[in-house]
Amino acid sequence: MNNTTPIALLLLGSIVVTPAFANDLPIGLSKTKPEEGRYVETDKGFMVPYTMPIPGTDAEFSMEPIPGGRYKLGSPASEANRNGDEGPRTEVKTEPFWMGKYEVTWAEYKEFMGLYAIFKDFDAKKIRRVNDENKVDAITAPTELYDPSFTFEYGEEPEQPAVTITPYAAKQYTKWLSAITRNQYRLPGEAEWEYACRAGTTTAYHFGDDPSKLGEYAWFFDNSDEMLHDVGAKKPNPWGLHDMHGSVWELCLDEYFEEGYARLKGKDIDGRTAIAWPTKAFPRVVRGGSWDDDPQDCRAASKLATHDVDWKAQDPNLPLSPWWYTDDPSRGVGFRLVRPLHELPRKEMVKYWEADVEDVQYDIQVRLEEGRGAIGIVDQELPAAIKKLQGGG
Repeated sequence: MNNTTPIALLLLGSIVVTPAFANDLPIGLSKTKPEEGRYVETDKGFMVPYTMPIPGTDAEFSMEPIPGGRYKLGSPASEANRNGDEGPRTEVKTEPFWMGKYEVTWAEYKEFMGLYAIFKDFDAKKIRRVNDENKVDAITAPTELYDPSFTFEYGEEPEQPAVTITPYAAKQYTKWLSAITRNQYRLPGEAEWEYACRAGTTTAYHFGDDPSKLGEYAWFFDNSDEMLHDVGAKKPNPWGLHDMHGSVWELCLDEYFEEGYARLKGKDIDGRTAIAWPTKAFPRVVRGGSWDDDPQDCRAASKLATHDVDWKAQDPNLPLSPWWYTDDPSRGVGFRLVRPLHELPRKEMVKYWEADVEDVQYDIQVRLEEGRGAIGIVDQELPAAIKKLQGGG
């Protein structure tokens, strides 16, 4: 482990924690040091890996503890295939958090997609309707796919990563998951993403500088057979995270800047304050490379900028969908969860969960007014309400 990391981390394997964790702490925390498996010692207890079912569904997801520490964001000028947006290198302090062991899969995301029809039914039956008092707890569900054959051409198997998802849709997914689990989930900032990808290393990839070893850890152009693969089939990084290189690009919260991190120069920053909060619909940052990319694009510091006009070129709707992309490279774009150790106040989570610029907000509102969108309340009672709606209780 990097000796600048101030929090103890034991790497002996992995353990699974159930939601009914025996020590009365939130899931993923233990009062005592585990006898085996990875852990991160913190002021709130010992962070451990956990696997949790999504309430009311058969899907589940797994999270890995990430220790706090300091590192250099970006790549050195000497790194092969370095791009100009990867510097200047900037030191970042990062607090402990959990990160998704895998990218969000179709098994998980299709449960979220199913809310579109459910919210429509709730509204028709005048159940759990959104009003001025409760709209703070509302989300919009992604509309049905205009052309499923495009999104699913390279697979829609349960354990494959979910793709063609916009930043707004991914943010609403994290709000939904947070509400029904009572844990605070969100997308990562790109500084947090790179820190977790590097896992205490300083090389081009978390396993070193030699791209010939990439096939052991990643699906990329040379070995993917031009298709999506199940998450977790390759080796993890030292912090237990799979597919941080290759598989699919992963959405981050940040606006993309060609000049890289010049805005951070001379500032004392941490993983959250380093976030470049978007001021326009695009470009946004995606990280990690995909199954359709060359090795140099899968480096820890490599990034790609989203482009809504190009990535929605085949969308026949006006306004264009806030929830879906329709064009490549979006079939190589997905996302991964982050859960902070220290939760933020609810009012501060608005920027992590909601539409963040006027253009996106306008597109959503028009869709809802025309009946081409669905909105509903998300809370702990939602799974039971769905079961009742479907005749199960």
